[in-house]
This record gives sequence, structure tokens and C-alpha cells, in this order.
Amino acid sequence: MKIHAAKNDCIPDHCERECEAIQTHVHEFAGSTTLEGAILHNHRFAGVTSEAIPYRKSHVHAILVNTDFFFNHYHEIGIRTGPAIYIDHDKHIHFVEGETTTNFGHDHDFQFTTFIEDPLLVD
Repeated sequence: MKIHAAKNDCIPDHCERECEAIQTHVHEFAGSTTLEGAILHNHRFAGVTSEAIPYRKSHVHAILVNTDFFFNHYHEIGIRTGPAIYIDHDKHIHFVEGETTTNFGHDHDFQFTTFIEDPLLVD
């Protein structure tokens, strides 16, 4: 099966199903939570988003990741990014804000931006 870079580039050889296999793009991310808990602490996390999800005239990405493990617990983060924020030469990032799951009697807030998609790709 041939994978195409963009939907506009998809020219199926035999049937429409070939165009359904189009891959879009993902973003790396990394961040830290706020300090919380009876024993004041924070957590770190990092990962890669889902592929682009169309949203209005832009797109978003899904994020599902566990934080690091601290003092017998960790938290989960399941959220969608905000829409694309364009910065330069058609590159963009996404803003993300929310809170982790509750575990060990508390949760944590977080706020971060994704990394630029394809940072080494030159136009």
C-alpha cells in the first residue's frame, strides 16, 4: 500500500480505499505539572501526539500519556490540543492546558506547547 504525504496528493490507482491510508503529521511534546499533594511534588511527561484531527478551519491532536512515577503513584493525561498556532514559514505549534487524573488523593494542572512539526524540514 502506498502512503501519501497529503490528501491533495492522493491519486488512487485502483480504488478510493487507498486514499484512506493518508498519514498527516504529529508533534513531539514535553512538560511538567504544577506542584501538588500532601508531599509537595510535580510530575514530568513527554511523548508524541496523534495525527491531525480536522477541527473547524484548522486541526487539533489527541494526547494520551502517563506522567513519571513519584512516591508510589503516577497520573494520566488525556486531552486534545488547541488548534494550530502558526509561527513562521508555515510551521505551527499547539497550546495544551488541563489537569491530570486524580491519584493518591490529588491531581495536577499542566500547561505547555507542542514542538514545531518537522523542525528540520526546510521549505
